[in-house]
Amino acid sequence: MTSERYRLKAEIIKAMAHPSRLMIIDALAEGEKCVCELQQIVGSDMSTVSKHLSVMKNAGVVRDRKAGQQVFYSLRVPCIQQFFGCVEAVMAARFAAVEQAVA
Repeated sequence: MTSERYRLKAEIIKAMAHPSRLMIIDALAEGEKCVCELQQIVGSDMSTVSKHLSVMKNAGVVRDRKAGQQVFYSLRVPCIQQFFGCVEAVMAARFAAVEQAVA
């Protein structure tokens, strides 16, 4: 694998590496959402949510669709949720190792 491919992988992972962005991805796994819905989910102002969406859009994680004055977002590739499943498995193993060390 070339170093350029690793750089692109890192760019995608960095684009997701924020708690608000992870919340947005989870919300979009349920289906397309407008920015106003995502703002309520994240609990940040519109500008901050828009910046998070822009980072993820530039990395290819999400896509947008305009409908009149509203912009709707969806996951470009829904299988991103499989990556989250793997992250959850790593978290579970980590917590189990800590519990085992304490016991």
